[in-house]
Amino acid sequence: MRCPFCHHTDDRVVDSRSVREGRAVRRRRECLRCERRFTTYEYIEERPLQVTKRDGEREPFDRRKLLRSLQIATAKRPVTPTEIDRVVEEIERELDRRESGEAESGEIGEMVMERLKRRDHIAYVRFASVYRNFQDPEEFLMEFRDLRDRQTQRELRRHQNELELGLPAGDEDGPEE
Repeated sequence: MRCPFCHHTDDRVVDSRSVREGRAVRRRRECLRCERRFTTYEYIEERPLQVTKRDGEREPFDRRKLLRSLQIATAKRPVTPTEIDRVVEEIERELDRRESGEAESGEIGEMVMERLKRRDHIAYVRFASVYRNFQDPEEFLMEFRDLRDRQTQRELRRHQNELELGLPAGDEDGPEE
């Protein structure tokens, strides 16, 4: 590494630390000629993720665009900025793991909706209405009914599990008469 002060190329590493969630390494270096210290950062050379839009156009993945769309959907809802960042991080990590380095915008939209559905139903429907391009109120009603039905099914399963757990051992069929 070239010293920024005397431009000598021999140095020693004094300290190394992982930074930016493990995506970079920060190194403190000392020049062997002038003995001054400087900091360098090492990053993995990442291939840019390409997003294929509905019309076939391709563009680089833009984290800020995803963040903005989540902020709009969750505006005035009980979803914290930390939760929004966590959702964006989860999606970004999942996309980074792909071998192809490509994703369709529809896949990303589904990933967002899956996560919003678990956190806040109103934010989910807001996002879905734009993403799925709802054209009339009936589409909103259908989405709300689907959410309600899923919620009812979850509650039923939860209560059934509680009932099963409450039975004495060996009494799976319930009390005998």
